[in-house]
Amino acid sequence: MKYYPVHSGYPPYAGVNSAVEAAFAEHGRGDVQMPPKVYVTFDKSGDFRTMPAYLPALGIAGVKIVNVHPHNRARGLPTVMALTVIIDVETGAPRAIINATELTAMRTGAAGAVAARYLAPRQSVTLGVVGAGRQAEALVEATAAALTIEEIRVWSRTEKSAEAFAARYSDYDALSVPIERACDCDVLTTTTPSTEPLVMADWVHEGTHINAIGADAPGKQELDPLLLLEAEVFVDDPGQAIHSGEVNVPISTGHYDPGRIAGTLGEVVTGKKGRSSPDAITVFDSTGLAIQDLAIAALVLREDDGYELPFP
Repeated sequence: MKYYPVHSGYPPYAGVNSAVEAAFAEHGRGDVQMPPKVYVTFDKSGDFRTMPAYLPALGIAGVKIVNVHPHNRARGLPTVMALTVIIDVETGAPRAIINATELTAMRTGAAGAVAARYLAPRQSVTLGVVGAGRQAEALVEATAAALTIEEIRVWSRTEKSAEAFAARYSDYDALSVPIERACDCDVLTTTTPSTEPLVMADWVHEGTHINAIGADAPGKQELDPLLLLEAEVFVDDPGQAIHSGEVNVPISTGHYDPGRIAGTLGEVVTGKKGRSSPDAITVFDSTGLAIQDLAIAALVLREDDGYELPFP
């Protein structure tokens, strides 16, 4: 067994986007095994999740263990940390342990980039960003590998964070703006841990595509439920989305019928589903799939030597 600290550099986003797109296609064809993620909650401090899967197309299986602790920045720790354990398909023996903290941000960014590539109204876009943390950075970088970004409009609860984010992406004419202005865009990305809607329906114009990333646990939501009713909502996985995605709160309160879900991203990638018209508002409700973690793990196993660890 080997440990992969991923210290020698990360896979480029072009490769990660392609790998994640292929994994979604396998999901759309029903050719994966992936039970819903399991949550363990620590009162008010955070939670951790276990995410098992088997991706036969790559001959790879494993489980990711990932935490989300929103107050970790004050402790000098990342909000999200993760390990992926790869299991040998033939013997069941642990094959590898991978530091998946940065890879988690990357594969989530890639999912949004894939969704935007298929659902954005055009391939040269103004990108709106709500939230200015590490996941927002990953979404920008992954999207830049899939589409042409003409301008970025970013909003954060902390204006200083938004201004720093805009400075990092000055090559894309990034600006710190009010949230209403950030929502006036072609592709909108939301990456906050909010439990109250931040993006109002009146702020989003026809044809916009939204990557709703932040809602990844029960009780979280970033979008006005009226916006979901106006939009065509595509999910990564229906079971996970209903439990913990952007639609979870509106469904639990009776404001959204799960039967309205337009399809999965896998179905979009395989051509079974898609936006109904150029004027439609589309939403990708991303909860994060274990097959994404296996897809990016396969890239790491191919490129990084790792360190030998004794087992058993």
